[in-house]
Amino acid sequence: MYAIIENGGKQYKVSPGETIRVEKLSLESGSEITLDKVLMVARENKSTYGSPYVSGVKVIASVENTGKAKKVLVFKQRPRKVYRKLRGHRQPYTSLKIKEIVLEDTHGT
Repeated sequence: MYAIIENGGKQYKVSPGETIRVEKLSLESGSEITLDKVLMVARENKSTYGSPYVSGVKVIASVENTGKAKKVLVFKQRPRKVYRKLRGHRQPYTSLKIKEIVLEDTHGT
């Protein structure tokens, strides 16, 4: 079983036991979060698609840690001019461990 969720303007394919990195959330390590913006759920032989979200489905995850990604260097230069600019950026993230996908809607859609 897996689900496709939306968080921070991005879509993630998740299944129980996986760890994903999402945009930084203001939560402490060890706390639990419920992600209810589920776009699709795939079971053994059946898939359910939402328009835009599937109702009655939640993904429960726990916050493992927060951190910063690897540094990305941004270099700007103009030809034939004395202009050079070097900047670095480290994007903050939150690491989530997917616990389970809860299907509240059991009558099938």
